Amino acid sequence: MERKQHFFYALKLPKEVKTYLEHTCEKLQQEFPFSSWVHREDYHITLAFLGSANLKQLAVSINTIEKELAEWTSISLKLNHFGVFGKSDSPRIFWAGLEKEESLSLLRKKVYQACMQAGFQLDTRDFNPHITLARKWKGEQPFSMESLTRIEPISFIANEVVLYETHVQKLPKYEVKNSFFLK
Repeated sequence: MERKQHFFYALKLPKEVKTYLEHTCEKLQQEFPFSSWVHREDYHITLAFLGSANLKQLAVSINTIEKELAEWTSISLKLNHFGVFGKSDSPRIFWAGLEKEESLSLLRKKVYQACMQAGFQLDTRDFNPHITLARKWKGEQPFSMESLTRIEPISFIANEVVLYETHVQKLPKYEVKNSFFLK
């Protein structure tokens, strides 16, 4: 059976942030049993998940995003907290969160709108910028946010929006298909 290709647009993280998150996760893995921890090269901030896509849709989204982001400037961000999605005592996703930044929300809106114009059916939930670190709690005891040490805040400049293709059976899972550099 042929597997459909899946794509998404994301803000790529600088190497120093990936390294920082990798070291943080190495320490956390000893105490927090999740089924899988994200590969350091797969850390990103999702802007629009496309799912499966045909070449025409992708081309339209790429062209529109390239025009929309031509004058866009880099974004200063700060990673400063942990969070989870799913049940608080048995989370589906464990993530690192960012300090609220209006320019990130505006960037996401531009990318999201370009994808909608290309005919994609996108998730309508509110944008909650985060970096997925681990998936599927498998601990015998309930997960507890209180037992986590606070994340050491780290500031960084994000200057690249990327179209990724997902390869579920590989590590890292995400392959860069197109890049848009911010000034």
